[in-house]
Amino acid sequence: MNSSILDFSTVDWNEMGQATWETIWVTLVAVIFTAVLGLLIGLLLFETRNSKNWGIRLINWLVSFLVNVFRSIPYIILIVILIPVTNVLVHTIVGPTAALPSLILAAAPFFGRLVEIAFREIDSGVLEATAAMGAKKSTIIFKVLLPESMPALVSGLTVTAISLVGYTAMAGAIGAGGLGALAYNNGFLQYNGAIILVATVLIVLFVFALQWTGDWLVKKIDKRLV
Repeated sequence: MNSSILDFSTVDWNEMGQATWETIWVTLVAVIFTAVLGLLIGLLLFETRNSKNWGIRLINWLVSFLVNVFRSIPYIILIVILIPVTNVLVHTIVGPTAALPSLILAAAPFFGRLVEIAFREIDSGVLEATAAMGAKKSTIIFKVLLPESMPALVSGLTVTAISLVGYTAMAGAIGAGGLGALAYNNGFLQYNGAIILVATVLIVLFVFALQWTGDWLVKKIDKRLV
């Protein structure tokens, strides 16, 4: 290294603050879109899983296939594959905004599968009893399915959000900005260990904050922990 790993005089704190904000902003925006899309994917998989209609079974197979495909593609490869799509959607392939399409497409299928698992863990007798009382499908979803699975959904979204932080670091290495870009460009490429150390500590603190927030929310909404 050109400088000591503890020589913090080489750290541009304004630049570090900007990179930290970019990482937080991109992660939170990606989490919001991932939560919405993941819920829709998980709900679709859950509602179509046992249908006797061949058309609906085909939809279930197709969605499940796409979920498995996107979950299988390494994130760094997914970024490259989606460069043309990213350019069309956000009109750029560099900067924090350019990371959003790949982040969302990487995380939403993963969270969608967690949503499906959370729904399957609900006692089927509760759902059948609610349906037998004449409840509409929307009522079952919003009054039974979502409330009963909420602790598991929050836990799953927390895990997904933490994975997204790691994805942002990888995206930063190829021009998406944030702490990953700063650690790679100003730290690794310039042999500056202090920048790498500070960026790593900030990422770890952000992950801890996400985990603490998720655990706190689960304790608040899980009736078994009251």
